[in-house]
Amino acid sequence: MSDLRYLKASVTRGGPLIGYADSTAASGACTATVGGIQTTVRVVAGLTVAVGDTLLIQRIGSLYLATDVVAAAPTVAPSAPTPPETRPDTGDTAPTPKPTVTTGTLACSPVATATYRDGKWRTDTGPVNSADTHQGRYSGSSYGRMTGCAFYGSKPRSLAGATVTRAVLRARRLSSGDYAARTATLRLVTQSTRPTGAPTLNETTSGPSLSVNSTTNSFQIPISWAQAMVDGTRGGLAIHVNSDSPYIRLAGRGSWSPAWTLTISWRRG
Repeated sequence: MSDLRYLKASVTRGGPLIGYADSTAASGACTATVGGIQTTVRVVAGLTVAVGDTLLIQRIGSLYLATDVVAAAPTVAPSAPTPPETRPDTGDTAPTPKPTVTTGTLACSPVATATYRDGKWRTDTGPVNSADTHQGRYSGSSYGRMTGCAFYGSKPRSLAGATVTRAVLRARRLSSGDYAARTATLRLVTQSTRPTGAPTLNETTSGPSLSVNSTTNSFQIPISWAQAMVDGTRGGLAIHVNSDSPYIRLAGRGSWSPAWTLTISWRRG
């Protein structure tokens, strides 16, 4: 008989039950497991109980009474196994099992947003690591051209070994320059945290085209860019042009908390 000791079952109804002795009988009672619950069971006079015995139990109100020890099921010799089917050898090898594939997304908020101008990071627009990000130069300004940056720290590298399948950027354009839609120029930055000096700018592509006070939540950056961040060879994004215009101001994390959030879709296997 199979050991059903830990089978959870209701013992609230009357009728015969099966229990399993956890102790020998003493003073007309023993401890037994009934329906997965250990309880005290009374034993009929003359019944010998050994630990591990299967007991036939009657429940009478709140009383459990062991009336018999159930004999073990007879041992039946196993039948001879059926020989496996013999198939002719065709010379073909078994196909390679398909690898397990896992997928997911990772939202990476920047650890710093900042604007570099004239050999230093701007501090006149608020805390340096949560400042808005600027591109170009305001018309008539005596200051130099600006480079707005977002640095992502180590979070993208938590996906090391994964393959990037998509990467989207959130951005909002704030009031500065004209109100018409203008296209930012995106650059891929080497550093993952704000350096003391100028950021190292690398690859370039067209960024989101936004009018003042408009937002994008799903601008796709090149997959290879996000892969470089995952692999650790790049660490941030920037907006930068080698001319004065278009002059663009995108929100930093201080003025809009989702600013520059990069969401990376990935797979393994």
